[in-house]
Order: sequence, then structure tokens, then C-alpha cells
Amino acid sequence: MTPDDVAGAVGRLGDRVRRTPVMRARAGELAVPSDVTLKLELLQHTGSFKPRGAFNRVLSAREAGEVPPSGLIAASGGNHGAAVAHVAGELGLAAEVFVPATSPATKRERITSLGATVHVIDGYYDDAQAAANERRAETGALLVHPYDHPAIVAGQGTMAHELDEQIDGYDTLVVATGGGGFVAGQAAWVEDRRRIVSVEPLTSRCLQAAIEAGRPTPVDVSGLAADSLGARQLGEVAWSLVRRFVDEAVVVGDDDIRAAQHVLWERFRLVVEPGGATALAALRSGAYVPERGERMVVVVCGANCDPATVQGDA
Repeated sequence: MTPDDVAGAVGRLGDRVRRTPVMRARAGELAVPSDVTLKLELLQHTGSFKPRGAFNRVLSAREAGEVPPSGLIAASGGNHGAAVAHVAGELGLAAEVFVPATSPATKRERITSLGATVHVIDGYYDDAQAAANERRAETGALLVHPYDHPAIVAGQGTMAHELDEQIDGYDTLVVATGGGGFVAGQAAWVEDRRRIVSVEPLTSRCLQAAIEAGRPTPVDVSGLAADSLGARQLGEVAWSLVRRFVDEAVVVGDDDIRAAQHVLWERFRLVVEPGGATALAALRSGAYVPERGERMVVVVCGANCDPATVQGDA
């Protein structure tokens, strides 16, 4: 995958996705080593970056005549399912979304409100994906994987393309990682022109495990951000990019993530889900220590949580 694939996705998506804002934050406001730019992807349609990839996957398939009358099918911890439901609604398609019983009720309700049929499956994300695969074999619907497909990855990379148009320059992009589609998309556009720092929860660390093993390998997942970042194994498409272009991969604990949520609320009144605050947690906790003068962009990538959960002392 190359920057041309991301540029193609930019043209394909057009105004179907929002141009999310950037905001400058002073070091003291967030208790981080230096001033940062926040890229507010939580203001994307459905409250996360996910529509970028979902739209690109489905529109690419439609161009190729590969979208069947049965519509779309997906497995999701919540955010991807909402994106697929949104895409289906915008394009006049049916959608079925399989979610694990561990997914938050608020996310399931969001998917339903967007018009998709939701199936709750006992177990974890892998169990939901297996059920979605079985259903797809029955209906022939287009499977929209949350992260392991080239069109998904290219679509996610439109954020970095957009960012280049919004700010004059930066050195480092700090992003949260689950199955790897989002960080890989940024890598596909940025390549080696910027530093890319991946941040994972300590208890959902499939990229770290892949680095240690030299290949994607299964891990156990749990913790505060597992519903959005709890992929059991890094995607193969992501691995082909992150092993070349991700400069540093760090992990943070649940307490660090929770504190980052709280400070975003206290300082800016932003309601951010755990996965959305994970990148910022790396700077606040010291998991990633920038060099003096390093110009950083931190992606705040999701908003889908109960607002009451972000209140408290930062």
C-alpha cells in the first residue's frame, strides 16, 4: 500500500466524512511535557474515525460491483459497527452487525439507532467475528472487516492526509492502536516523513506482541479500553506497514487512560471514551517522552461512552 491508495480514498470519500478540527493545547493544560496539537477525530460521524475506512471499503466494492442485495455485515466492539450502520444508511443498504456480549450497551444502542440489525454474541470479539462469518456464508452480504482490509486501511489514512492540509508541519503523530488499521492507515500516508508512535493498553497489546514475535500473534485482551482497542491479533495488512513505518510502540495502564479521559473533560469539556484517550495517556504517563522542541499531534479518536464515566479528578 502506498500514499496513492490513501489519496484515492480521499477522492472517493469526498464530503461523506467530516473534516475534523485540530486544537492547540498548552502543556500545562494537559500535564504533558510540551504543547501539543489535538486532532479531534471523536467529532467524526458516529463519534469515531471509523467511517473513513468503512466508507472507503463499501464505495470501493460498489465501484467493482461487489455489493450484493443483502447489503453489509460486520463484527464490532461498537465503533466500527456504528460506522457500518451509518454507511449503510447513507448508501441505502441493509446492515447486520455482530457484537460481543462484553460490548457496552451504549454502543449497541447507537448501532441500532442508526438502522442496523444487531446480534449480541456470547464471548468476545473473535466470537462475534466467527458468527458474522457464518451469517455471511448464508446471505452473501459484503463483509466489512474493522481493520484487516486494504480499503479499510487506506480510508483510515485520509485523516493524516487531512492533517497535512490543516497544520504547517509536525514531527510526531501519536495514535491509539487496536487491530492496527488506524495506525497503519496513517503510516501508509506518512511513511517516513514523520515519526509515528503507537499506544496500546497494557492489557490489549497485539502490536507489541507482534513486534516481540516478529509476526502477528494472538494475545489475551481485557481492561478499560478493550471494547475499542481489544483486538486479539494485529491485522496482516497493518503488520506490513507498521513494521516499516511505526517508530515507537508503547503501552499504558488503565489508570493512565482514565486520567487522560478526565483531564480532557476538565480542561476542554470533551467526552472521550477510553480508547479515544489512550494516545494522550502515553504523554501524560511518560510512556512516550518527546524530545525538546518536538512538534506532536495527538489523535483523540473516540467519544462513545457514558458521559458520567469521564467525571472525576484528573
